[in-house]
Amino acid sequence: MDAKRSDSGWSDYLDDELAKLDQRNLRRYRVITQHLSESLVRRHALDLVNFGGNDYLGLRQHPEIIATSAAACADGLGSGASPAVTGYGPAQAKLEQRLAQLNHTQDALIFPSGFAGNVATLASLLAEGDAVYSDELNHASLIDGCRLSKATRHIYPHNNIAELERTLIATRHLHSRALIVTESIFSMDGDAAPLVALAELAERFECGFVVDEAHATGVYGATGSGLVEELNLGERVLCKLGTLSKAVGCLGGFACGSHSLIEFIANSGRAYMFSTALPSSVLKAASTAIDVLSVMQESRSQLRSNAIALREILRAQGWTVLGYDSPIIPIVIGDQSQTLAISERLRTAGLFVPAIRPPTVPAGKCRLRISLSVSHTASQINQLTSALKDCP
Repeated sequence: MDAKRSDSGWSDYLDDELAKLDQRNLRRYRVITQHLSESLVRRHALDLVNFGGNDYLGLRQHPEIIATSAAACADGLGSGASPAVTGYGPAQAKLEQRLAQLNHTQDALIFPSGFAGNVATLASLLAEGDAVYSDELNHASLIDGCRLSKATRHIYPHNNIAELERTLIATRHLHSRALIVTESIFSMDGDAAPLVALAELAERFECGFVVDEAHATGVYGATGSGLVEELNLGERVLCKLGTLSKAVGCLGGFACGSHSLIEFIANSGRAYMFSTALPSSVLKAASTAIDVLSVMQESRSQLRSNAIALREILRAQGWTVLGYDSPIIPIVIGDQSQTLAISERLRTAGLFVPAIRPPTVPAGKCRLRISLSVSHTASQINQLTSALKDCP
């Protein structure tokens, strides 16, 4: 039997689809990246200043956190089972307690990734006949969780409180239960959700309020738990979602809320029940990282000041820059070929700044996505602004 018949035509189909991605400059390639230091990477044999990561507080290579992880390997390299069987150990219980304390909630639950946590939480809380009101720029994991729930989805324009209110007036009475779901700091626009106004709408229309703090954890709030803490909204949020893989510098996702909420998700969240639990080396490292980040007030302040200053410089150069003080600094170019060309030009100048294209962002809104870290030096930031100044 020839190859074409043995795979039922799949090879031709896959090759054609990849060719279409190539024609549209939308194909992604796996690039081996070596992390040389907190802010330097090696890609394609070039040493580059890394403006493409999410290690906002530089904790990924923090010596105390690494030492904690290394010592915990004596517990075994894997957990051996899902948390619903024998994978739930003392390190996970301790980290959940620490996360609940950080976020000022009764309880917390750990997932193998932030994506898994978001999907499991929303698919658990919502069901057919319920409603979910979701910002149009929410992360793919939130979108997928809403879809899997089979709830009626109402997608409101980004941060548009007036339109969300109109939609709630027109539809909320049709559903017994409802959630309003948003990121606090948006991953591709780098701007903040109007959390106070959203909390008020949630209370007025009797909706649960779910906030994903993936890009705010560590960066906002007196103790680094996020924008909900900074705005003193903790008691008005049903569930806080987050990740351990960005400012925490480790791996995993989490949900925080009441005891009953967490118990419910633990008993119905498929991505929790049927995934192998994280190993002790990751869990213990994350507990140490949370202890470290909770007292990094000066670093948080400096990071946000740097973000404001960099935006001011870039806007003065004529770039269209989104957001205010988050470490995610998007430069909107629009055309994907031009965006790729500028990213390549920056690479030849010793800088890694990723070009973000569809489907991550809508067509016509391609951008360079700069991610700042406390590890970036003033010299490295100056190198970036000088290189961008010379770009067309």
